[in-house]
Amino acid sequence: MEEEIEKQEFSVENWQPKTKLGKMVKEGRITSIEQIFALGKPIKEIEIVDALLPKLENQVLEIASVQRMTKDTRKQKYRITVVVGDRNGHVGVGVGKGIERKPTLEAAIKDAKLHIISIKLGCGSWECNCGMPHSLPIKTHGRCGSAEVHIKPAPRGVGIVAGPIAKAVLELAGVKDVWTFARGRTRDIYNTAMATYMALKKLTEMKNPEEIK
Repeated sequence: MEEEIEKQEFSVENWQPKTKLGKMVKEGRITSIEQIFALGKPIKEIEIVDALLPKLENQVLEIASVQRMTKDTRKQKYRITVVVGDRNGHVGVGVGKGIERKPTLEAAIKDAKLHIISIKLGCGSWECNCGMPHSLPIKTHGRCGSAEVHIKPAPRGVGIVAGPIAKAVLELAGVKDVWTFARGRTRDIYNTAMATYMALKKLTEMKNPEEIK
């Protein structure tokens, strides 16, 4: 984790939507991002996320620099991995690639916002069973490349037992108490972050029995 990204101001009044979904958000016909997920519509404007989730935080997980020698000079390229979340069930992981650092940061933030998900928080630990949304409702796991992350609900007070990368993703997602286990090439920051993200994304596939009825 390298640094926090300065949040840019966003004004709904000055926003000119380019998509039908964006116009519905600005007109007030859609008031939550969960409504968009229920419709199954893809988010193509980051302003939609900014309007519906104004409390999103950004954090850089990695700034990787790659240098390549050419015949005339040495060229440098950046790959930046970013996580965004509101600490209340919404999280996204993105990556940006480019020659200049600032545009690459902006591209990574945009990618993370376009991949935002809404997860179900709960208390799935048999040792706790308090019914409060401090952990996850069930255990889950995710894989990206050679990295694999397993996440298990924990009772209140345990905290997030995880490495720094998985912990950053879980914190911004709003998870407070879990046990994790990682294997594979966990030194790869992007793969580890994405494996954690994919594990959380599986929770979005979970159906509530009351919703099925």
